[in-house]
Amino acid sequence: MAKDGEKSEWKEFLWNPRTREFLGRTASSWGLIILFYIVFYLCLGGLFALTMYIMLQTLDDHKPTWQDRLSTPGLVIRPRQDETFEIVYTIQNTESWDMYAQALDRFLSPYNDSIQAQKNHECTPEQYFLQEDSGDVKNNPKRSCQFNRTILEACSGLHDRYYGYQEGKPCIIIKLNRVIGLMPGKDGQAPSVTCGAKRDDSDKIGEMIYFPSNGTFDLMYYPYYGKKAQVNYSQPLVAVKFLNITVNQDVNIECKIHANNIPTGNERDKFAGRVSFKLRINSQN
Repeated sequence: MAKDGEKSEWKEFLWNPRTREFLGRTASSWGLIILFYIVFYLCLGGLFALTMYIMLQTLDDHKPTWQDRLSTPGLVIRPRQDETFEIVYTIQNTESWDMYAQALDRFLSPYNDSIQAQKNHECTPEQYFLQEDSGDVKNNPKRSCQFNRTILEACSGLHDRYYGYQEGKPCIIIKLNRVIGLMPGKDGQAPSVTCGAKRDDSDKIGEMIYFPSNGTFDLMYYPYYGKKAQVNYSQPLVAVKFLNITVNQDVNIECKIHANNIPTGNERDKFAGRVSFKLRINSQN
């Protein structure tokens, strides 16, 4: 009998035909509750949408309002097959170095003189290419300066399509990472790159040649205004050609950026403004 009573109570709780209540509430009561939550969530969604709208009005489509990147840009080398920053090959084994030559070809193809002439502007060297906005009038899209592949001369791949790898005199391409608004150099002094062996390998690195001369990044490629503002921006490059590096031995190399307003190796990132890599050229002779 007790079980029958409990069963009857449950049935009455689900639906009470006398009071016409469902789960203890009448239809009007459920309607008011549903209406309350509809209005509540509509107001909540509207408040969120209004907040997002107001926030988006403060943002610039072409320039980030806040930048959390380091103010000191890093350096990157090409070719690079993986994250190990190692270039290892054997002169007599074409397959061991051909991938590096192909990687450089792909990387430098946008820098072909014909492509640069179509897309970019001939700028005045040794001075910043400033393109400021005029009040609320945005000067977009902004023009970009040409960086022609021929500037890299012996490391352009135009005269030697193997970039010196086949004779043990490889080229390494270095670029400075983009930072919006960065104006490297000061008082007309362009930033430059130098490479050298680490302490234990100083007698192995031999001679080097830089292209362009002195390993400089010309001021005319700065400041950088962002990917959306400068759609065709071509990062300037520096090439280093190693002429007589010691073969059959690991040579640990570090390249640094030099500019009187760019510190290197700060406390937050000891690799800021520099890049390290290992170069090993094997020879069977």
